[in-house]
Amino acid sequence: MNGFLLMAPITLTIYLIMAILNWLDNLFDLGIPGLGILVMVILLTLVGFIGSSFLVRPFIIVAERIFIRVPLVSIIYSSIKDLFDAFVGDNQKFNKPVIVKIFKDPDVFRVGFVTQDSMASLSMDDKLAVYFPDSYNFSGDLWIVAKENVTYLEIPSSEVMKFIVSGGVSRI
Repeated sequence: MNGFLLMAPITLTIYLIMAILNWLDNLFDLGIPGLGILVMVILLTLVGFIGSSFLVRPFIIVAERIFIRVPLVSIIYSSIKDLFDAFVGDNQKFNKPVIVKIFKDPDVFRVGFVTQDSMASLSMDDKLAVYFPDSYNFSGDLWIVAKENVTYLEIPSSEVMKFIVSGGVSRI
């Protein structure tokens, strides 16, 4: 049993990495293993470099406006863009880890991330929005909670997310 507990995480990690690399390599199947990934890395780097240019920025803004105006495309585009913005880039949304007291008695707490510091738009000035990711899942719940029940954590967001996703098994 100890051998299984030792080998399963290592084997599954290697398998998943290889499966992802094979999938990426097959996107640009050029007949030479690994060449597809190399082409993809070069293309992504080139697109990132060109996309950050001040000359290209207006075209990106126009394309984004078109995507936002087309009914079905706008839902898909804005959802994907918000998801990526939440986790990566300059506008990360899950950067304020908190612990929230849920009930007065007994003491029950949840760990999450503040996504809105003010709920004034809903006439709830004394509340804020906290997102609670689920363990081992790509979902979660958004709760509006009283500010007095929220304590900000001085821990890196990535460590808190790892703690939540692992179901509290990993250490923070």
